[in-house]
Formats: sequence, C-alpha cells, structure tokens
Amino acid sequence: MSRADRKVVLVTRRTRLDELLARHQTLSQARYVVERLGGDFADFQAEHEAYGEGRRVVVNILSEYGRYQVVDRMLVSNFVFAPDDLVMALGQDGLVANTLKYLDGQPLVGINPDPDRFDGLLLPFLPMDLPLIFQEVLHDRRSTKSITMAEAVLSDGQRLLAVNDFFIGPRTHTSARYEISFGDKSEVQSSSGLIVATGLGSTAWIKSIVTGAMAVASSLGSSGTRPYEPLAWDSQALRFAVREPFPSRSSQATLIYGTVGQGNSLKLRSLMGGNGVIFSDGIEADYLEFNSGTLATVKVANGAGQLVT
Repeated sequence: MSRADRKVVLVTRRTRLDELLARHQTLSQARYVVERLGGDFADFQAEHEAYGEGRRVVVNILSEYGRYQVVDRMLVSNFVFAPDDLVMALGQDGLVANTLKYLDGQPLVGINPDPDRFDGLLLPFLPMDLPLIFQEVLHDRRSTKSITMAEAVLSDGQRLLAVNDFFIGPRTHTSARYEISFGDKSEVQSSSGLIVATGLGSTAWIKSIVTGAMAVASSLGSSGTRPYEPLAWDSQALRFAVREPFPSRSSQATLIYGTVGQGNSLKLRSLMGGNGVIFSDGIEADYLEFNSGTLATVKVANGAGQLVT
C-alpha cells in the first residue's frame, strides 16, 4: 500500500452541550438546567458551534481525500488502529493524550477547533491548516515530537499506559493502604493515593501536589526549597508523589517523592480489600483494579507517542 492510500482516523469528542442533550433530550430542557444553576448557556452553545464548525472543515477535507473514519473518544480504547493509519485528534489537549496511549508509533496530528478557548499545547494546528500540511503529513514529511509514556503492569499481566500520569489509590475519598518499594527502600503507607507523571504530565497534576507541599512547608518555617523543575516531554524518566501520606503505628511517610529513571521501576502492592484503582490521564472509566495483594510495577514504557509538529 502506498502512503497515499493510508486511512485517516479522526478522533472526536462530545461537547458539553452534546453531553447535556444526551441527559436531557431537548435543547430547551438543557438550557433550563444550566440557567437554573446560574450557568451561562450561551457559552455552552458557542463552544458547541465552534467545535461543530471545526469538525465540518476537517471532515470536508478528509472527504476529498477518500479513506477516513471518525471515531468518538469513548470508543478509542477498543478501536484497532492499523500500523499505517494516520491519526488526527480534534479537541482539547486531553484528547491528544488519551489517544496517544492507544497508538503504537502511528503519528498523531492535534487540531485545535477553538484556539480562543483551548490552550492547545498538544494542538499545533487549526482546521484551516489541514490543506497546507495534509500531503506532508500523509507522506511522513513533517517532523514529529517524541512523547515518553509510563506503563503500569499488574501481577496478573494486565497493563495500562499513561501519557500524562497515573493515579494509584482509592476510587473514592477514602484512604489507600499499600506497600511501596523504590530502590532499596520499602514501607507501608496510608494516603489518599499517589501520582506518577511523565515528562508531559510533570507540568500538570503532580506539579500542583508539589507546589502545595512546598507552600505548606514554607508556612511552617521551612527554607531552602528549590523551585519545581518539570521534565522534558521526551525525558526517559517519571516522577512520583504521594498525596497526604499519614504516619501511624502501622504506616510510614518517608518515601513520598522521587524520580524513576529508565531501567528502574516503582513497585506498589495493594493492601486494600476493595475500592483500589489505577487509571491514567484522568479517564476514570478506563481503569485497572488494584486490590488484595495485587502488585503493580510502574516504569518508563518502551514505546513513545509521536506528535506531528
């Protein structure tokens, strides 16, 4: 098959208005619910219209090309991508992250449908850019940026990838109990869970945890803390941070932050009878159960995401 015969897979997402309509059936009922709670329904509509226009532009271009398929983000985890597929994601940065982890080296084009609304860190292109770059992308003449991923493997063989970060802990607002091992240290902990972040994710959830901890330490008179430095997107390392560790007679709180380099791993054994989970990139519905002696090994993944630039 020539590069010109490649299939394009366009990954899309529901807007907030789409989700409201799915729940409330009619536009008038959706408007009533939003405005009754003090929300700005016009903002919901503006987002929906901008996304719809961006999708229309992209689909029209792909229709002229020929072989394409549109896939909703909720189906991506079960979608089988061909090795030579060209993948595009139309939406927020999170959609790019949640698509990359289900690819196996296929290039991904991030398209920002609403630059006034979305930062677009992972969305370097606008819908109207597609005619200018499409042939270059199709024939692999555009550069790509490598994005390191994390991998969690359970003792029963199940595995999950993360582009931004893993959350490991309780499904609800309760305490997680587990044994954590890193390097030559090991201890039992009770906490609200921990975050393991990639270079891309090092500017997100884990940064807020570290920033909060540093602010608390400073208010208690601690000094000499260094400014937080994020990792590069392609750094072959992960960072972990434990949330709200609680020291007690049966739990410790000394192994709470560290960097996992390539060739090393972070190991966690669940001491929870139930309610333990591992999910990645904020998608709680796509998770692994983490209960009753299950061992999770977290490390730098072998593969990497390829974002077209």
